[in-house]
Amino acid sequence: MGQCFSLKDLGPLTFFLGIEVIQTHAGLLLSQHKYILDILCRANMDAAKPVSTPLPSSANLSSSAGSALSNGSEYRRILGSLQYLTLTRPDISFAPSLSLHAYSDSDWAGDRDSSISTTGYVVFLGSNPISWRAAKQRAVARSSTKAEYRALAATASELIWVRNLLSELGVSVPRSPAIFCDNVSATYLSVNPVLHSRMKHIAIDLHFVRDLVDRGFLHVSHISTRDQLADGLTKPLSSARFCLLRSKLGIADSSFVLRGRYQINPSSSQKETKSHQINHSTSQQKETKSP
Repeated sequence: MGQCFSLKDLGPLTFFLGIEVIQTHAGLLLSQHKYILDILCRANMDAAKPVSTPLPSSANLSSSAGSALSNGSEYRRILGSLQYLTLTRPDISFAPSLSLHAYSDSDWAGDRDSSISTTGYVVFLGSNPISWRAAKQRAVARSSTKAEYRALAATASELIWVRNLLSELGVSVPRSPAIFCDNVSATYLSVNPVLHSRMKHIAIDLHFVRDLVDRGFLHVSHISTRDQLADGLTKPLSSARFCLLRSKLGIADSSFVLRGRYQINPSSSQKETKSHQINHSTSQQKETKSP
């Protein structure tokens, strides 16, 4: 690239677009600690107590609940910042095993206002998540099987795109990608050549996934709901379940603060701040007494 463009070597990457990059013996660690603090300050929540899950398991949100916001623009800005925050994962070390697989899940009629279901999937390269999504489906599903199969089709589309991208980058995936789904009926439909009349509403998704399976581009396997790693992308979970799935996704839950290449203990950081304040006030007193 240096022959075509004027380049300047700035050394190892440490900070980029609000993301701290820390190089470790295991690979790269990404953190948005400063970005999170900025969001909390903008929302006047810098003194708020932390919680273990984004939503309580009993949460049932509705557009008619609550009161109107006094500043809708600021709410949308904070919401956009939170969406950008979902881009990072602390564990992105390159796996020795280049197995490409995904977990696909969906709730059923989870939206209280529209009864629209939510699709959730996470794509893994080896043991590391490289692509994930949680989004509402475009239409109401009349059964849990239809909701799960729509999620399955969305996951298959993303999985094939990722495989093609890896191929362009020169990364060879030795085996056909696998999709793990916890709905038995959706798993069966992916290999059943018969199109039932009650499934005609999702006929395009049915033919899309079946064609990929028939051509050997991917295969669909059933998995227990207990082992469904995309479960947290479709519904609120209990604290224990949420923390378990978070750890399996490779998300670090550390008690220290990341600052560049160093790890700063919060308690020691506070002691250093107090010590600095005492020394600073002492020096001011000495300057006042001196002629």
